[in-house]
Amino acid sequence: MSAAKDQILSRIGDNTAVVGVVGLGYVGLPLAVELARNGYRTLGVDVSERVVDGVCAGHSHVQDVSSEVLGAFVGEGLLSATTDLSRLAECDAISICVPTPLNKTKEPDLSYVVSAAQAVLKTLRPGQLVILESTTYPGTTRDVLLPILEQSGLAVGEDFFLCFSPERVDPGNPVWHTRNTPKVIGGVTAACMEAGTALYGSVFDTLVKVESAEAAELVKVYENTFRMINIALANELAQACDKLGVDVWGVIEAAATKPFGFMKFTPGPGLGGHCIPLDPHYLSWKMRTLEYKTRMIELASEINAEMPEYVVRKVADALNGARKAVNGSRVLVLGVAYKRDIDDLRESPALDVIGLLQTRGAEVVYHDPFCPEIRDDGHTGLAGLPMRSAALTPELLRSADAVVVVTDHSSVNYALVAREAPLVVDTRGVMRSVRGPARVLGLSTSSREEREEPLDFAHAEPIARRA
Repeated sequence: MSAAKDQILSRIGDNTAVVGVVGLGYVGLPLAVELARNGYRTLGVDVSERVVDGVCAGHSHVQDVSSEVLGAFVGEGLLSATTDLSRLAECDAISICVPTPLNKTKEPDLSYVVSAAQAVLKTLRPGQLVILESTTYPGTTRDVLLPILEQSGLAVGEDFFLCFSPERVDPGNPVWHTRNTPKVIGGVTAACMEAGTALYGSVFDTLVKVESAEAAELVKVYENTFRMINIALANELAQACDKLGVDVWGVIEAAATKPFGFMKFTPGPGLGGHCIPLDPHYLSWKMRTLEYKTRMIELASEINAEMPEYVVRKVADALNGARKAVNGSRVLVLGVAYKRDIDDLRESPALDVIGLLQTRGAEVVYHDPFCPEIRDDGHTGLAGLPMRSAALTPELLRSADAVVVVTDHSSVNYALVAREAPLVVDTRGVMRSVRGPARVLGLSTSSREEREEPLDFAHAEPIARRA
């Protein structure tokens, strides 16, 4: 055992290791809290003074971390934050949790990872462990991060240790959170793996060890590529059902009663969030460099990207049925977060739906109990920003020519919507369980839409076999 490895394993073992977390967003802050919960003195590093000041005051900016919990660890001296990157010298282990966006041509932008690596390089010393958590393409840890850190003259696996462990955060999930979600990890060398598993094995309930950093990187992009492709299939099914006059939700719910060989995915207005719309393109880009075309990824991406336009066409058709044009109509969008019961607008298809409606001349207002404001970040391309959430009142619903359910927040009063709105385009299937005078259209139009009671496949009962 090298002296450096002995040092890091000893400090992890007796909980004297100081752990740095670079990037205090929706991945980094929950990780920092779990490290502190395990007794490690944790230093969060972020370039945003607002974020750092908030953390130091015990105020959480991340929905999955309560200010009460954060404040307790800050008060105990287990968790602190800084904008001073030179303080990484204090850390025995460093987890990098920075964004990895795509550029306009859907190529990976590793500028944040490179900047973080260069900051680590300035303070890198023997015995330090570095773990990259940012989602990226296979080969990033070894081919991008490692050469930067090796500029120190230190040897990986001997003097310092490098691993990749992909984040698996599902914002707003009440069951699976940072600690109890199985944690995948792969090291650049066997010694790196030993150091990485020592730290994360003490923090996470379940550790899943894979053969290399590249394998760990591929696990993450495969997980989200799997979801993206299956969502695309559900979205294509919705359009097929529309042509066939069949209710897509009924088809999916019936299929989901099969106890084997089927996994339920549902259609919607498009893909949102930082992961599913982006991660498959990391793999696609990497494979293009190896002269291989990932055809399923490209096709699924195309189908999903077209869904906001499909929704807007649905709105236009619904308004035409009421002898109205989109141009000049007032459209109320219900829900702008990228998924139910969270406050995250990243890559939300609602922003595309709003923009397309505005382009066609509609006056758009929105209601979202989690997102009180849509600000101009230079990327939305929406008119009239900032937009603010309107209170969901009978008057607001009656004043709208059409209501579009884009995000199905559970706190929204859909019975009120069904009672007061003249016309609803429902992209999430939530209006199927409520009754009212409103005319409701879904992603697909069934010739048997009008039923006294919705079919309930969740509580299907077997029919007794005749003698």
